[in-house]
Amino acid sequence: MAFPTRSSILGAAALCLALGGQAAQAQFPDRAITMVVPTAAGGGNDTLARVIGQKMGELLGQTVIVVNKPGAQGAIAADYVARQPADGYTLMLGYIGTHGINPALQKLNYDPVRDFTAIGMVADSPTLMVVNSGIGVHDVAGLIKYGQAHPDGLSFASAGPGTAPAVAGELFNRATGAAMLEIPYKGSAPAMTDTLAGVTQVMFPSLFSAYPHLKSGKIVALGVAGARRAKVLPDMPTLAELGVKGVDVAQWYAVFAPANANADVVAKLNTALNGALHDPAVARKIDEQGAEVRTSTPGELAAFVRDEAVKWKRLATSMHAAL
Repeated sequence: MAFPTRSSILGAAALCLALGGQAAQAQFPDRAITMVVPTAAGGGNDTLARVIGQKMGELLGQTVIVVNKPGAQGAIAADYVARQPADGYTLMLGYIGTHGINPALQKLNYDPVRDFTAIGMVADSPTLMVVNSGIGVHDVAGLIKYGQAHPDGLSFASAGPGTAPAVAGELFNRATGAAMLEIPYKGSAPAMTDTLAGVTQVMFPSLFSAYPHLKSGKIVALGVAGARRAKVLPDMPTLAELGVKGVDVAQWYAVFAPANANADVVAKLNTALNGALHDPAVARKIDEQGAEVRTSTPGELAAFVRDEAVKWKRLATSMHAAL
């Protein structure tokens, strides 16, 4: 009678583990998926995550639970997701702040390229310059005059240092010689709340965050802080068209998983994400908020994030200091 050798036993065990892993991947997902949002509830990121999360869950046959982890300009959420198992059950709605600007401005516990697996692009949204309607300003020239008349009374709300609204405000200050004081908040939602209330006078939110409030008349848009006009506001000029050069902070949103996620799982998640974005009802909800759907392959998103890292690092270096 021949007895199995140690090597044959180990080989059989390895084969079983491999087959078991393949079976688990084939069954993915077999439980709820968590999508972490790096900003407070109620903001553009949160709304976007809930819109796509619901449809992705339907397509995947599992619930997608949205969890908000605001703070540290998105670094708390990004650091948390980067350290979760790379099994596809923890995702993140990253954006220009977490995977572009913030890592370029300061040393963080995560790397936007090394520590994440790209799943797919979701949308982009122009950054707007808006003011509280109560100050009676309707154009950039009027705002500059207002600032000169109120040198200690002009402030802009940001979603926190290193976020897109903060960078846009700083770039505007440098481009115009304005001296607006930054008032940082833990996310765009509370920043917008205070701008609407007149606690702060100016903000540079994504159109996705600002669009519903423009309709109310409580805030007034002065220009687009980007390279092109917004599709839903075709008559709104860019700041560059108005003579303010160099304030180009187009915001974008994308889904990521922790690094080294299985390729088959990534493919399933990308298919579900793109399927959600191609759903007419989802696309309409995103469009109604002022954002534009942008789909991609995982590889295309990964290349885009690498380019963003270089772009913002170069800008941070040229300004010689963290904003």
